[in-house]
Amino acid sequence: MRVAAALVCGLFMLAASPVLAQEAGNAGRGPNMEILKEKLKADKKLLVAENMVLTDAEAKAFWPLYDAYQTDLNQLDDRLGKVISDYASAYNEGKGMITNDTAQKLLTEALAIDEAEVKLKRSSAEKVGKVLPATKTARYIQMESKIRALIKFELASNIPLVY
Repeated sequence: MRVAAALVCGLFMLAASPVLAQEAGNAGRGPNMEILKEKLKADKKLLVAENMVLTDAEAKAFWPLYDAYQTDLNQLDDRLGKVISDYASAYNEGKGMITNDTAQKLLTEALAIDEAEVKLKRSSAEKVGKVLPATKTARYIQMESKIRALIKFELASNIPLVY
């Protein structure tokens, strides 16, 4: 469980990196951030592997689907990072306030990201369900959901409300 806690903390740092970069110039980007991202991806994969208990045949079918899902999640995370970065910029420029137009734009994109994530999760569950038993499919989606929920909780607790 310590691995999971460390993984979530690291994933939070990754998700928050656009905000940190916004506050500290380009300090949150570069080769060190890429190394951290790769380490966290490997740690997450290890955590999933330890909990999935796959046969060789299941593993051969599952891991390409896992990798494709992670690639798609990373694209959504990039979009979310941009929303957070744009909000941080507007928040800082407005001294804690943002315009209605900016709020509407950010809200529209944030909701689109949420919808895309649900659609992606459903699609992934269907694909994984074709190669794994339902219990293992549910376990995998449950792990992904828990990790995402923890990351979103950390992000939400560190991002101020819109005013």
